[in-house]
Amino acid sequence: MTHIGFTLTTFILVTALVGVIAAKMTGKDNDKTTKGYFLAGSGLGGAFIAGSMLLTNLSAENLVGLSGQSYGANMSGMAWEATAVIATIVMAFVFLPLYLKKGYTTLPEFMEERYGVTVRRMVSLLFLVGYLLVGIPVCLYAGAIAFNQIFNLSAIFGISTRMSLTIMIVAIGIIGALYAVVGGLKSVAISDTINGILLILGSVMVVVFGFTKVGQNLGGGFGTGLMDVINNSPEKLNAIGGKTDPVPFACIFTGMLLANLFYWGTNQVLIQRALGAKNLKEGQKGVLFSGLLKMLVPFLLVVPGVIASRLVPGLESNDFAYGALVNASLPWPVVGIFCAALFGSIISTYDSFLNAASTIFMMDLFRPIFRPDMSEEKTVSVAKKIGWLFAAFAIVFTPFLDVLSQGLYDFGRSFTGFYNIPIITMVLVGIFWKKGSSLGAICATVWHVFFYSGFKFWFKYVPVFEPITHINYMHIYAISFLVMLVIIAICAKIKPNEKTFSDKTTRTDNYDMRPWNNRVPFAVGLVSFLIYEYYIFSPAGLATANHAWGRMAIFTIALLIEFAGLAYICKMRKNDSDDSDSTDSEKGEKTVKKVEAHAVHEAVEETAAPELIESAAQTVKEIVIDAKEPVRVTVSVVPEA
Repeated sequence: MTHIGFTLTTFILVTALVGVIAAKMTGKDNDKTTKGYFLAGSGLGGAFIAGSMLLTNLSAENLVGLSGQSYGANMSGMAWEATAVIATIVMAFVFLPLYLKKGYTTLPEFMEERYGVTVRRMVSLLFLVGYLLVGIPVCLYAGAIAFNQIFNLSAIFGISTRMSLTIMIVAIGIIGALYAVVGGLKSVAISDTINGILLILGSVMVVVFGFTKVGQNLGGGFGTGLMDVINNSPEKLNAIGGKTDPVPFACIFTGMLLANLFYWGTNQVLIQRALGAKNLKEGQKGVLFSGLLKMLVPFLLVVPGVIASRLVPGLESNDFAYGALVNASLPWPVVGIFCAALFGSIISTYDSFLNAASTIFMMDLFRPIFRPDMSEEKTVSVAKKIGWLFAAFAIVFTPFLDVLSQGLYDFGRSFTGFYNIPIITMVLVGIFWKKGSSLGAICATVWHVFFYSGFKFWFKYVPVFEPITHINYMHIYAISFLVMLVIIAICAKIKPNEKTFSDKTTRTDNYDMRPWNNRVPFAVGLVSFLIYEYYIFSPAGLATANHAWGRMAIFTIALLIEFAGLAYICKMRKNDSDDSDSTDSEKGEKTVKKVEAHAVHEAVEETAAPELIESAAQTVKEIVIDAKEPVRVTVSVVPEA
C-alpha cells in the first residue's frame, strides 16, 4: 500500500502541476472571443501544434489498442501510425494552405462555401454523432482499461471490473472536461505539449525497462532481453500483415489511406490545432514535425505488445497488455509520473473531442441557425455549457459499451467508418473537381451510411449480401469511396453544381501565408524513413530467424547519408533566404532614404511646417517597410488656404 500511496500522490501532483502551468500560460489570453477560445487566437507555433497533434493522436486508445494487436498477432498494426506520414504531407501541402488562406474555423465552413449550407449542416451532424457515440466513449473506455490494469483497482477496492471501469470513466470525464471547457484550445495545446514530453519519456522507459525485465528473467539485462525478443519472437516483428492479421498489407493502399487522410486532413479534432497556427509556415512545421514523431510511435506503442507477449503471456484480453507491462516492468517510484503522462494523453484526446464538438455545434449549427446575432462573448459562454453537456452524455453512455470482444482499436476504427469516408470524399471532390454538386454529396453520403450500416449490422441476415461481411472493413471503405465517386459524377450530370467556389479568394486580416522553405526536403526525408521502417520490420529485416544484419546496416547507412544531404539542402536554402532578406532590407533602406528626401523637398516647396515634414517622412517609412517590393512614393503637402 505504501507504493500505491506514493504512486497516487505523485500522479495527482504532476497532473495538477500541468494544469497550473497551462492556466498560467493562458491566463492573460483573450478566450472570450470565438477566435481566442476555438483557435487559440491564431497564435500557436509549430512546436505546440506538433506536440498537441501528436498527443491527441497518442491516446489511450492507441496505447491500449495497438499494443494489444501486437501482443496477440504481430506488428502489422503499426501501419496506422507509420503510414499516417503520407496524410500529414498531404495536409501540409494541400489542405492546410487552403484552410488558412480562407480563414476557416471549422471544416464545415469549407463545405458550405463549396457545396452549400445543407451539406455543411449534414457534415456537422456527422461529426457530432461520430464524436459523441464513438470517439469520446472509446477514449474514456481505453483510459479506464489502462488505469484499471496499472493500479489493479478491482483488487485493491474489492469491486468488480465493471464498477472500477465506471469509476475511472467518471473521473477521466470530469477532469478532462475541466481542461477543455474552461481553458479553450490554447490551454489544451499547452497541456498537450507538456504531457506529450512526459509521455514520450515514459513510453521510452516502458520499452527499456520491459526489455530489461525480460533479460533479468533470463539472468541478464537490457541486451539479453532485446535479443531474446528478436530471436524468439521474430514473427511478431513482422509489419507486413497477412489476410488474418490486424492490418493486412493490402489495406494500406485502400481504406487505410482514406482513413488517414480523413484523420489528419479533415478531422476537426486534429486540424483545429493547425487552424490555430500563427502563420502558414508554423502550421506546416507543426504538421510535418508531427509526421516525424508519428514515425517513432511504433517503437513506443507497438513494440511494447511484443515485449509483453514474452513477459506476461496468457492475459485475459489482448487489450490488457500495455497496462500489464507497465505494472510488471516499471520501477514503482516512476509509475506515478508515467501515469500522470498517460492520464494527460487520455484527457488530451478526450478534451480535444469536446473542444471540437462544441466548436462545430456552436459555429456550424446553433449560432448560424438559431442565433446569428449572438455576440462573441456569449457564443463562448454557451459553448462551455454545451461542452459540459457533451461530457455528461459521454460519461453516462460509455459504461454501456462492450468493446473488448472485438478489440478496442478495431472497434473504434471500424465504427468511425460511418462518417469518415463521406467527409474525406466530399473534401477531395470539393478541392479537385469543380463539377461535384450538393446533390451528389448528399446522395453519396446517404448511400454510404446505408451500405456501411448493412456491412456492420444486417448484411449477415441476408444470404445474398452475407459474403460482403467477410471483407476487411478497410477494403469496404475503398469500395464505398469508389461508388460514392460514381454517384457524385451521375448527380453532376443530373443537376450541375450551382455553387461557385474559388480557391483564389483569401481572408482579409493580413494573415501571413508564406510557406515553410524546407517543407519539400523534410517531406522527402519522411517518406524515406517510412520505407526504411517497413524494411526493418519485415521478413527481409528483423522478422525472420536469419536476420540480415549486414543488409540492414547498409540500408541504415544509406538513410543517414540521405538525411545528411537533406540537412545540407535545408541549410543552404536557409542561407539563401537570409541573403535575400538582407538584400531586400538594404534596398528598402535606400528607398526609404530617397523617399524621405523627396518628401522633405516637396514639403519645403509647399512651405510646410517642420513638424509636417517629419510626419510625412515617417509615413513614407511605414509604407516602404510594409511593402513587399521597393517602391517610389511622392509626398506633396498642400498648405491650408
